[in-house]
Amino acid sequence: MNSVAAGLNSPTGASAIKAEIRRIARRQMLRDSVLILPLLAFLLAVFAGPILLFMLRAVENAIVPDSLPRTVAALEDWQPAGDLPPEPVFAALAADLKNFPPDRNLAVLARQLNASREGFRSLMLKTTNKLPEAPQPGWQQTLTAIDKKWADPAYWGTLKNESGRLTPSYLLGAVDLKLDDTGNIARVAPERALYLSLLWRTFEISLEVALLCAVLGFPAAFVLSALPQHQANLLMICVMLPFWTSLLVRTTAWIILLQGNGPVNSLLQWLNLIDQPLQLLFNRFGVLVAMVHVLLPYMILPLYSVMKNIPVSHFRAAQSLGATNRVAFQKVYLPQTLPGLAAGTLLVFIMALGYYITPALVGGPSDQMLSYMITFHLNESMNWGMASALGALLLLATILLFAVFGRFAAARQFLRGG
Repeated sequence: MNSVAAGLNSPTGASAIKAEIRRIARRQMLRDSVLILPLLAFLLAVFAGPILLFMLRAVENAIVPDSLPRTVAALEDWQPAGDLPPEPVFAALAADLKNFPPDRNLAVLARQLNASREGFRSLMLKTTNKLPEAPQPGWQQTLTAIDKKWADPAYWGTLKNESGRLTPSYLLGAVDLKLDDTGNIARVAPERALYLSLLWRTFEISLEVALLCAVLGFPAAFVLSALPQHQANLLMICVMLPFWTSLLVRTTAWIILLQGNGPVNSLLQWLNLIDQPLQLLFNRFGVLVAMVHVLLPYMILPLYSVMKNIPVSHFRAAQSLGATNRVAFQKVYLPQTLPGLAAGTLLVFIMALGYYITPALVGGPSDQMLSYMITFHLNESMNWGMASALGALLLLATILLFAVFGRFAAARQFLRGG
């Protein structure tokens, strides 16, 4: 036994033991990786892959190079500086329009260019319809005679900016910026600035919903945590009811309740609290009421799980040391609920950022959120690039919120540990 112990305590024996431990750890890691690999592949194929492909459309610009290859090649050496491009560029554009690929849609190309400069759609369609077989006398004069916009260098600058297979136009447009005629970044006209104000409104509504859920959810979770378990379970069923009802049904129910001759206005008039029905729909009030009703359980559940694990003895100990109920609540109980309150607020806020159906049904034009514009570009304008850019903007905002929350949580944990 002494010889075995001496061998283990020797440098050679200790190195062998460390090598064996590392080998066992590598084998365990490999086995765990093999078990996790199917789930990882499933998440990449079903979740991460489609999101990345959709986000790629925010910078993809294959329509212009594939539809106007001669024009793109001719514009490579031309720099927009206030002058028109040379005659070969006009000739290349005419050749592309006359030999437009049959498998491509001119309207799609026109809409793509019109998103960067208003008026391009009608310009492309008009030029294609009136383009002659031969120039008279040259293509520059011919195209200018068809439409005077071809004598404006700004339109050629837009073609130059959109000639690459990757474009920043959509991402810039999502924050109310654009590429000007010389290719520099500039602000859009004030009457066309839309998305930043829409993003701010989205944050504003989401924050209001999160705060209302916190105000309503905190006392509800406190009561649930203080009740006996069998009573708390019955009330928890009422809290969980929104999860078991369709979002569309819940929103439609609020439309019935809040309309001018609905139960809410009728009750207020019967109580002589109002003379005329209140406008409770198609405004911010209706949006907040409907969204809080849907998202309130996401606030109550994290708070309840935290409050249920706070020992009652903490509160009683504070009272025994002379603290009043208010002081004991503020100094002892409330700080222990902050993790649940922060988690619930963050969860409700982030979920509210992507809401579309509820604001669309019970909100007015000034209450629509960023998701409404994403849906509009996907289904109506068919501008998938802008929809992807707006989705990327919303995703980036969500990631930043998680990062900020993580920093605050880490700082709080560090201070508590110190």
